[in-house]
Amino acid sequence: MTPPPETPRIAAVVVTFNRLGLLTGLVERLREVPELAEVLVVDNASTDGTGAWLAAQDRIEARTLPENVGGAGGFHEGLRWAVERGADLVWLMDDDGLPEPDCLSRLLADRRDLEFWGPLVVADDDPGRLVFPIRRPGTATVLRTVAEVTAAVDDPPYVGDVVIPFNGVLVTRDLVERIGLPRAEFFIWGDDVEYLWRARRAGARVATHTGALVAHPATDALGSPMLRGRATYNHSPSDLKHYCMARNNLVNLRDYHGWPHALAFVAKTAWFYAFTRPSPARLWLSARAMWAGVRGDFTGHRRFLR
Repeated sequence: MTPPPETPRIAAVVVTFNRLGLLTGLVERLREVPELAEVLVVDNASTDGTGAWLAAQDRIEARTLPENVGGAGGFHEGLRWAVERGADLVWLMDDDGLPEPDCLSRLLADRRDLEFWGPLVVADDDPGRLVFPIRRPGTATVLRTVAEVTAAVDDPPYVGDVVIPFNGVLVTRDLVERIGLPRAEFFIWGDDVEYLWRARRAGARVATHTGALVAHPATDALGSPMLRGRATYNHSPSDLKHYCMARNNLVNLRDYHGWPHALAFVAKTAWFYAFTRPSPARLWLSARAMWAGVRGDFTGHRRFLR
């Protein structure tokens, strides 16, 4: 008689920075999830009272970092912490996501042999719309609604080989030990994509569960149209976000897809800020960020921190 499989030890890791109002709602939701062995919160040196609030909570483990190391540094620290504490599975999420009460149970019920898998991330004000559209691997098809994703399922309830990282994703301990931790030096933007691409390169089994949901604030400012709507560009009014996006995206494209893709991104950025939304200052900022990425300098974003 085959013995029943051991129940995995599951830890939730939340990275937070100055969003106490959102964090409190997320923590209360996670306290209600019976499958979780523990909830670990990494506080990125918040200044809004988050540290004091966390210190007063029970059934929560919290670690306040001495300085803000961004989402990348926070997930690097949190994932290492969870593995050190014996987690077999780690459920990763930002403080602005809110998983449905049955999200984790759905992910676990249909686990199969997956190593890096997660839910659909839907707009909190419109649950039928995806916050982060999904591009089907190997195609130009972009799925923007829950209905479109459901219709595209190739292995019910999953869309294979794609996931929105660090928004309610589960990662196995074995995969972490195989590929390492997220790149802390990225600070923000692109660290999640790099981790997904690294996992794929290592042969990890990746998927999105179409029946598990995480609600997230809409990010309509992203995906600004260009070239008469034939393409989009991730414009942000924040110099910090843009600097990190330009630097990290160039590095990711170079490392995982080669220089032709990286140079295409350079050209796209130049076109956007020369013609679509003219800004000499943003062109100069983009050039500095990209050159820093080529040189392997991941310190330039610090000038934008307050």
